[in-house]
Amino acid sequence: MDENHSAVVQRLFDENPRYRRLYEEHAILERQLAEWDTKKYLSPEEELERRKVQKLKLAGKDEMEQILRSWRR
Repeated sequence: MDENHSAVVQRLFDENPRYRRLYEEHAILERQLAEWDTKKYLSPEEELERRKVQKLKLAGKDEMEQILRSWRR
């Protein structure tokens, strides 16, 4: 990530409420996944929840990238 990219992300974070919310949700989901990754075994329910969180995280990241691309145009 270059300095210009970081500046753009910071500006979007400061000025775009949707981007900010997605960024914060992404961080929360990342922490949840990290907690599950420390376990040696996940119950079937935990594994299902982990997959759900992974999909939510990916969808949020995709939307953040879409906002970033739109802003750069």
